[in-house]
Amino acid sequence: MKKIILAVALLLAGPVAASAQDAEAGKAVFAKCGVCHKIGEGAANALGPALTCVAGKKAGTHEGYTYSEAVKNSGVEWTDDKLLAWMEADDKVIPGNKMLFPAGVKDETDRANLLAYIKSECAAK
Repeated sequence: MKKIILAVALLLAGPVAASAQDAEAGKAVFAKCGVCHKIGEGAANALGPALTCVAGKKAGTHEGYTYSEAVKNSGVEWTDDKLLAWMEADDKVIPGNKMLFPAGVKDETDRANLLAYIKSECAAK
């Protein structure tokens, strides 16, 4: 009986492990973002705002960055779903924003890993 329970547990655990977000892989994806954004303790604003601890914040509120009116007035809160959608197509989340990344991050796994990396940088703070 114990062998059956163990076998079922291993079968159920397999797909979960395979779909887990990978912050280290997300760090590689962030290279695309790093042209305009910085992240981590002490990160400064650049062409885009610093992204340290962006998850959970209201859009357009990072201190010291000049946001477009579209972002400042969007009322968007950076939930996981909003961040993932933004990574894919920012102009669909907040039309009229000034981000210059029309290609977006098209791969769903890359977006999930990127989100894991962004959130890990906050946890490391």
